[in-house]
Amino acid sequence: MGPGGNIFQDVSESRADFGVKSANIEGRSCLRLCGSAGGRHGLASNSAVHDLLECPVCLGIMHPPIHQCPNGHTICVVCKSKVQNSCPICRQELGNIRCLALEKVAESIELPCKYHYLGCHDIFPYHSRIRHEENCKYRGYNCPYAGTECYVTGDIPFLVAHLKTDHNVDMHDGSTFNHRYVKPNPHEIENATWMLTIFNCFGYQFCLHFEAFHLGMAPVYMAFLRFMGDENDASKFSYSLEVGGNGRKLKWQGVPRSIRDSHKTVRDSLDGLIITRNIGLFFSGGDRKELKLKVAGRIWREQS
Repeated sequence: MGPGGNIFQDVSESRADFGVKSANIEGRSCLRLCGSAGGRHGLASNSAVHDLLECPVCLGIMHPPIHQCPNGHTICVVCKSKVQNSCPICRQELGNIRCLALEKVAESIELPCKYHYLGCHDIFPYHSRIRHEENCKYRGYNCPYAGTECYVTGDIPFLVAHLKTDHNVDMHDGSTFNHRYVKPNPHEIENATWMLTIFNCFGYQFCLHFEAFHLGMAPVYMAFLRFMGDENDASKFSYSLEVGGNGRKLKWQGVPRSIRDSHKTVRDSLDGLIITRNIGLFFSGGDRKELKLKVAGRIWREQS
């Protein structure tokens, strides 16, 4: 793991015996009835209640409908469909018995966001917690590397270290750049991705992508920039890309997209500098047997 970074994952708590314990007001948390639909700062529910709502199969927190076997062992609705109607604890037939008491407990308490250990201090009514977590600003970012499938998720410091160590990407300081992209046999174009380049400037990191693909039947090259952070911070910046040769230039100016948007999403939206193969070969000069493109760029912070 990179310095200062974290791999995001749910940390499941150990399972407790079936039974609601009294709230410990002097402890770190207490049981609290829901008072609103939005998130609030405050104390979370007692850990014993968390244990009570923990599914014995997936170890996730159960939400209505909650099923139980004749002996009172509970299971979440998702896992019920996976255990062939057999209780994972006592092997009794599950049937369709609902644990209404536990469902009422689940609906009456508030829970912390699962990213609380990463900085989110809001707590939510049980039914709205999952909806918040899907868009929580503290949730992890996917690795922005596009050369191969990478499923690593983490915060920005961790991802920067991961890109450098595991993907050997180029790291550069500064807000201006000139990059040369070369491809032999450009007439045999296929989907191809050049090595990702990371720029450190203004206290943030930016990813420069360059690749070849077919836009319909037309072979094209595309360059675009992504911002390593959320959408709000990305909107504070702009960038320009320029490519040329033989006395001509093609220029693009836009706003970097957050890495919350996948590489494929940005590429398919054509939100970047598009260069057709014929124009690329014209800029390359020579006998048109090799692509030689020089892409210049600049990143700047917009005035607020």
